[in-house]
Amino acid sequence: MRLVKPGWVNHKDGKPIFSIDIHPDGSRFATGGQGDDAGKIIIWNMAPVRDETLEKNESVPKILCEMDNHLACVNCVRWSSNGRYLASGGDDKLVMIWHISKIGVGGSVFGSDSKIIESWRPAHTLRGHSGDVLGLAWSPGDVWLATCSIDNTAIVWNAEKFPEQVHVLKGHTGLVKGVTWDPVGKYLATQSDDKSLRIWRTRDWQQESIVTEPFKECGGTTHVLRCDWSPDGNYVVSAHAMNNACPTAQIVDRDGWKTSLDFVGHRKAITVVRFNPGILYKKIKKDSVKAQKYTCCAIGSRDRSLSIWLTALKRPLVVTHDLFTNSVLDISWSSSGTELLCCSYDGTVAFLMFKPDEIGTPMGKSEVNRLLEKIYGKSVGKNDAGNSANEILESADVLILQQQQKQVKQEKERVNELEKRVEPKTPDNKSRHLSGSSVNSTPSSRSFYRGMDISNSPFKPTDKQIETKTADGRRRITPIFLSVQADEGEVPAPYNNQINFASSKTGSTIQVEKQDKVTHSGLLSPTPSSSSPSKTITDGNNKTSPNTELKIDSQVQPLSALEGTKTPSTPKSSTDKHHSHSEKGSLSLKRKHDPPTKKRGRPRLIDKERSKHVRTTSPVSTPQLPQEAVSGRDTVHYVSSSSDLNLPVCHIDNSQTIQVDCTDEDVILEVKNFVHSGNTTLHKIQYINNSNIVWEQVLSSQIITAAGSKYTTCVACNDCSLSIFNSVGQKILPSIVLNSKISVLDVHGCHILAISSKGSLFIWNIRKLSCVVKNEQLSSIMKSGQQIKKAMITNEGMPIVTLSNNKSFSFTTDIGCWFLVHDSGDIIHQCSAYYHSKPRIINEKSGILASIQSSQDRSQVYPRNVHKTGPEIRQLSTLNHLENQVHISLQLKSSSEYKFWLQTYVRYLIKEGCEVRLREVCNDLLGPVIRTKGSNSFQQSVLGMNKRQLLKEMLPYFSDNLKCFQRLYTEIQEQLDDT
Repeated sequence: MRLVKPGWVNHKDGKPIFSIDIHPDGSRFATGGQGDDAGKIIIWNMAPVRDETLEKNESVPKILCEMDNHLACVNCVRWSSNGRYLASGGDDKLVMIWHISKIGVGGSVFGSDSKIIESWRPAHTLRGHSGDVLGLAWSPGDVWLATCSIDNTAIVWNAEKFPEQVHVLKGHTGLVKGVTWDPVGKYLATQSDDKSLRIWRTRDWQQESIVTEPFKECGGTTHVLRCDWSPDGNYVVSAHAMNNACPTAQIVDRDGWKTSLDFVGHRKAITVVRFNPGILYKKIKKDSVKAQKYTCCAIGSRDRSLSIWLTALKRPLVVTHDLFTNSVLDISWSSSGTELLCCSYDGTVAFLMFKPDEIGTPMGKSEVNRLLEKIYGKSVGKNDAGNSANEILESADVLILQQQQKQVKQEKERVNELEKRVEPKTPDNKSRHLSGSSVNSTPSSRSFYRGMDISNSPFKPTDKQIETKTADGRRRITPIFLSVQADEGEVPAPYNNQINFASSKTGSTIQVEKQDKVTHSGLLSPTPSSSSPSKTITDGNNKTSPNTELKIDSQVQPLSALEGTKTPSTPKSSTDKHHSHSEKGSLSLKRKHDPPTKKRGRPRLIDKERSKHVRTTSPVSTPQLPQEAVSGRDTVHYVSSSSDLNLPVCHIDNSQTIQVDCTDEDVILEVKNFVHSGNTTLHKIQYINNSNIVWEQVLSSQIITAAGSKYTTCVACNDCSLSIFNSVGQKILPSIVLNSKISVLDVHGCHILAISSKGSLFIWNIRKLSCVVKNEQLSSIMKSGQQIKKAMITNEGMPIVTLSNNKSFSFTTDIGCWFLVHDSGDIIHQCSAYYHSKPRIINEKSGILASIQSSQDRSQVYPRNVHKTGPEIRQLSTLNHLENQVHISLQLKSSSEYKFWLQTYVRYLIKEGCEVRLREVCNDLLGPVIRTKGSNSFQQSVLGMNKRQLLKEMLPYFSDNLKCFQRLYTEIQEQLDDT
């Protein structure tokens, strides 16, 4: 045996160390105690404790990390059995769960010279106790965490769903100072100042037994009562018991919870008991043929001594007297069973190392597991806590389901393994066209990654580099948005006493894509747009800038935003206040974000017109419905009301080139205003396909904007009129006259969206020559002063309007009102466990909802779990969020997203055991099984998908929680078979 007291292991100035624990890999250990003005946890390097040469080597760090997040003294620290987490409890009534992090490594501790070799951060903070937390223990397999406190309770936490509480154990009438688990997870023992040790069942969390006899003679108390369970499960050994007025460590037999044996010899009260983690064996007697199996126990006392016992011997193996100058508070064994650390109230630590021939050879883990299973049955582990693999199956369908899910899981693992081995290949031109095209990108500017068009996707690959050129010929690397990575905290690798710097022998895997385009300084990085067509701008000399993309909705800006660019000596009319995009592109970033300046002068012409309109309008008027709405021939939504909105108007000075949304063709609209022919001045628009003019038209009023698709083109003029042309340039309708000039114009397929400067929304279906939405006022969703950040129309003719307050809305004609699509500041949705979940986006047409939410969330990134809530509020918030996503996808008629969110919702209901809601969803998809008179009203499909087929695809999810939904699964499966 070797005994060492490393003097460098301390909390400075002799502050007490209340707890110590060795990491399962044996390379580090943690101490908890008092700091300067708060609780302190220090993670130490174990190597200098073992090896004297490493202790003297200054290049080997001794302190790996210091944490002072606890507001008061730390009373207990314990590593999880897998080494991933460190749990700590203190006088601040908090329990903190720590995990290793890559952030902050290499720095120094504030106010200290010690370097941060490892960074440990709190992953969870558990609040449930109303008093100081004195003890904690992880269950076998890290399924639960038990904590005890001076509030007379012990709390069992779900270690897989922190901070969820499994149960609060009530029954003690005094301070609970010790807690320990049965090695097979079937029992939990707690010891309290009420002179009792209580055994609790884990299957129902009820009290199994109470032991009081050995504690009746106990007088006074100790700071902690750290009891422990033997690794063979036969005994619980308590602290602070008495036998004939002598302090003992009471042995409580599992068989009937008898108290006939104890460990004696200490002169003062026992404070801590800790068993060696292994079941040991060796020949105790020299003449014995067979090795004897036994366990080893270390006992610490207030008499400043430590004793080591082997259960095969009647006397202690080792007794160290006056090891410390104050009480022993905690003991920890290494996972190998040959090393021991103990700490004291005097602020020092002792290290003991044993040889296998001194304490014995430990049995292998598999051998121990077989022995425990033979004696006590199967252990309560993750399989028992997380799924129903051990439940009694009530039907053959459930058994078949389990087998199918097992095969699916194996197949996924095989596919994932194959994907890791296959290197990504650059797609050819054919695969690029098949992978989906970019709505707002020309073929030369599209970006492809692993066969998918990612030009407009908000998620860019980190192993791909897009290279362009500036106007002076220099290289420019396009910056890529990187979202905040979740700091999950993996199982730390054993510390090897040195920091290795190594370079990879393989070449870089970053793909470089060079694009033949010129970028100008001062331009904001293009953001991914949705179905709205982009526009390529030309200057007055018809020189195009292919890199500059203009989306109609992003062009809309307040009138005063550009007033700072005017020259005072050059008077301009009110219509010249709106600058073209080419003028905006020359502005610096600072000028773009300067606050608008107000100028005094004559009132604007539009203000005069509004004031006249207000004077001529009666204060109280009854809106008259149009004759079409009364007769029922038209189902459009009509509202007759005045609006206080004054949206910016689109404007084109002389010429402009606009990109048209066509999948496989390079189509543009070229606008040429003020074309002189003799004494006549006209305004021309040309439809150009692959540099060939397909058709052209002239208009009498100045063109302010235009938009088009493969089927139709819409042109807005300065006289508040709209002209609509078909694919060969023929007029489809007479010129449409609106109540004001156009602020936003978008064309997608056969649908046209127009928003006037007075905030009126119109949507037409040109194929049916019908009005879908008529004069719907945006004043219902926006206030004066707010601006339209983006506006577009989807494949299905649904309008999407995103405002400057980061809220997106859409209008449904089914119920005749606006509905909220997304609000980036919604607190309830941020508390959802699925807030950052989104379906895989191939292109924006197939993921309109995900595209909207991703583009808004990028500008407002929230750290993970920024809103800490209890499990009940988190569950309600998640249900609210998922149900909202399902219904929004349905209203937007996005079939792929509706299917994704419905499946996610069903998975969550199964996981949380919400049977009522799950049954309601299944009944809605299943419909009536028996045909009746009322069953004809059942819609068998939703968004083109068969409801019962959707239900069949979701049935395998029930295997995640057959314990709760076995009968519901069997019931639905039988009904589907009958249909």
